[in-house]
Amino acid sequence: MRTGLVILLAAIAAPGQWLNHPTDGLPRLPDGRPNLRAPAPKAPDGKPDLSGVWRAQGDPCDEGNGVAAGQRNPKYFVSAAGCRNPDLPMMPWATELFRQRRAANSKDLPISSCKPLATPMRDAFPLPFKIVQTPKLILLLYEQDTAFRQVFLDGRTLPSDPQPSWLGYSVGRWNGDELVVETIGFHDQGWLDTSGHPYSDALRMVEHFHRIDVGRMDIQVTYNDSKTYTQPIAFTQPHDLLPDTDVLEFFCTENEKDQSHLVGK
Repeated sequence: MRTGLVILLAAIAAPGQWLNHPTDGLPRLPDGRPNLRAPAPKAPDGKPDLSGVWRAQGDPCDEGNGVAAGQRNPKYFVSAAGCRNPDLPMMPWATELFRQRRAANSKDLPISSCKPLATPMRDAFPLPFKIVQTPKLILLLYEQDTAFRQVFLDGRTLPSDPQPSWLGYSVGRWNGDELVVETIGFHDQGWLDTSGHPYSDALRMVEHFHRIDVGRMDIQVTYNDSKTYTQPIAFTQPHDLLPDTDVLEFFCTENEKDQSHLVGK
C-alpha cells in the first residue's frame, strides 16, 4: 500500500456506537440477538424499507488493501477497478493524471487534507452511514464529515444547470424491490477511490439499492463519464447492517495530524 494511503487509513476511527440501545422494530432471535437473516422489511407504504445504519463490507485484496482500525477495507474504496481486474478504460489525459497521483503516493487525496468526501467514493467508504426513509425523501446521514445527502422521490427531475458540488444532486425512483438513484452536478475535484482515478463534471452516477434481508444490502454503482472514461464503470458493493447502534459526529478537521506526515512528489 502507498505511504499516503497507509497514514490516511490508520486515521480512520472505529465506527461510532450508541451502545446497548436496541433498534426499534428489528426482528430478534429467542436469545434477543438481531435476526439478520430475517426477510427484508417493508415500509408502511409497501416499499422496501432501507432504513438502518449500514457499512460497506471489507474485502480481501491481492495488493493495495490493508487493515485500518481492525477491519479490512472495501476493495472499491482502494480502487474502482477492484482487486484483480485490469485498470479502468481512461482517456489519455485521465491516464496521465492517474499516473501522477500514483507516483505521488496518492498524497493529494482530498480527504487527506480534510476536504469533503465526494459522493462517488461514499458507497465503498469504510465508515458507516444511516438511511432515513420517507415516501418522498430519503436521507443518507454519513458519519464521515457528519454530512447528509438528500434523495428526492417526489417526481422532480434533475436540474438542467446544477451548481457543481462534492455531493451532487440526487433523485430516486422505485423499480420493484430496488431503489434507483441518479446523481449529477459534480465538479472535478473528487476522486473515485483512494488510488486516484479521476472524474469530470460530466459524471453521471447511478445507484441501485437492494436490501437482500434484514442484515444485508447491495449497492450497484455505475459511473458514466464520457470525458474521462471510454465506457461505463460498474461494480456492486455489499453492505452490512449495524444493529443496535448509531452514527456519531465525525469531523476530519478536529485534531488533524495526517497532512504533515504524507509522503509524495
